[in-house]
Amino acid sequence: MLDRIVVKEFLEREFEDINIEMPEDISEEALAETFCKYVENDYYEWLKDNFKSFFDHGNPDWAWIRKRIEH
Repeated sequence: MLDRIVVKEFLEREFEDINIEMPEDISEEALAETFCKYVENDYYEWLKDNFKSFFDHGNPDWAWIRKRIEH
């Protein structure tokens, strides 16, 4: 789960950097929460895809994994 305060501050800096103004009818908290949920959903899918890849779709190559751990 993302830290909502950190994300809110991130959004504020990014908006400032690219000169985006938030509409008055959208609160910073609501925007940060919605953005967090969006990122978390994407992050979960990314984790699932990487899990499949890392563990070779259920046929893990333990020798390869050991090398990664040592690296």
